[in-house]
Amino acid sequence: MDNEKKTRQGEQIWGSRRSIMTALLVFITICCCILFFFMIYRYNGFAGFWKRLTRILQPITFGLVLAYLLNPVMSFIEKYVKKFLSSRIKNDAKRNKMARGLAILGALLFLILIFVLLVAAVVPAVSQSIQRVFAKLPEELNNFSEWIEEITNGNQEISAMVEQVMEQGTKALENIFELDIISKVQKYLSSITSGVIYGVKFLLNILVGLIVSVYVMASKEVFAGQAKKSVYAVLKPSYANVIVETVRKSHEIFGGFISGKILDSAIIGVLAYIVLAIMRMPDTMLVSVIVGVTNVIPFFGPFIGAIPSFIIIVLQDPVKGLYFLIFIIILQQIDGNIIGPKILGDSTGLSSFWVVFAIIVFGGLWGFLGMLLGVPVMAVIYYIADRSISYFLRKKGLSEETEDYVHLTRIEQETNRLVYEMANSPEQKETGEGKDDGQRGE
Repeated sequence: MDNEKKTRQGEQIWGSRRSIMTALLVFITICCCILFFFMIYRYNGFAGFWKRLTRILQPITFGLVLAYLLNPVMSFIEKYVKKFLSSRIKNDAKRNKMARGLAILGALLFLILIFVLLVAAVVPAVSQSIQRVFAKLPEELNNFSEWIEEITNGNQEISAMVEQVMEQGTKALENIFELDIISKVQKYLSSITSGVIYGVKFLLNILVGLIVSVYVMASKEVFAGQAKKSVYAVLKPSYANVIVETVRKSHEIFGGFISGKILDSAIIGVLAYIVLAIMRMPDTMLVSVIVGVTNVIPFFGPFIGAIPSFIIIVLQDPVKGLYFLIFIIILQQIDGNIIGPKILGDSTGLSSFWVVFAIIVFGGLWGFLGMLLGVPVMAVIYYIADRSISYFLRKKGLSEETEDYVHLTRIEQETNRLVYEMANSPEQKETGEGKDDGQRGE
């Protein structure tokens, strides 16, 4: 009797708990539906709130991104600092704390050094190149028109058309730099004032972001542990394991892609500067910076950087402009087939189609940032989709290999046997012979 009573009590308790969980699930579903309806009905208000929230969180976001980018540098320095301090400081906690502090300081000094070198070496040369281009633009346009007239062998129609285009372009630029700017001085002054205010805010955000990045790098293990603890507290271990593994894989994809692409673009920029300097190309530093910066965009980056660089060179020397196009094609072939694969390897695991798809879609959604980060984002989505599909196929007892479904016609429900076309069955391809029933058992 006691056992039956305990059993009934247990069933009542389990039933009440199940009722509570069901009620809680219904309540959360209703709340989510109300929130979704509110987001649609008051879209403008929600969009405004989201913009304000992102503006407020700018220094935090900048600090997190900076900490993520500096983490490999910090880890590299920390490893060697620990080795250096291992024989000098016996206390593990004190040694680790000192090594982490020195590593963070070294990473920040590395960032400052890179920034100073860029400003000292690139900014003056780029500024002078831009000023020289705009100062000589009318004269270069006329020279370019004369060069076109020479290569067309005196064809009056083509020469007149090119000359007309050049004259219209020159007049348009003169109007922009003389009439429009003078007539809109007041508007530009107010824009400059607001720009200065925005610049001051941006510098403050950078300063706060640097402080945030120091805290994040100093306690990265604690933050990672707290995040994992929260995930395992909310979800079952089987589901939490999937989330932790997905985050780890995402970190591997993003970290490998971003660091590799930055290094690859830096190498391309330096190579471009050396070769263009040897070829005595005009505005070598400006063109090298454009080529290096745009190279961070996968696939379309070389074309994006080649267009303005070609225009800058061809207006000053048309023949060298043609040489530059030949050089940039060779450089990008070397990068795409030798340098890029050596540095990046198979960090994303995406085919060429998905790379182009990611750049087009995410570039259209997020602009330059989408073109830069679209490939790793697509790689993470592809990874999650592939893992999910494999999981459901395993539950159904089906093959996870894509090749097994290329020539598939149907799957028998009772036996889960894959049925193929007679002419394209996998066995026929392997042995060179057909199969009577055109079937393959699992």
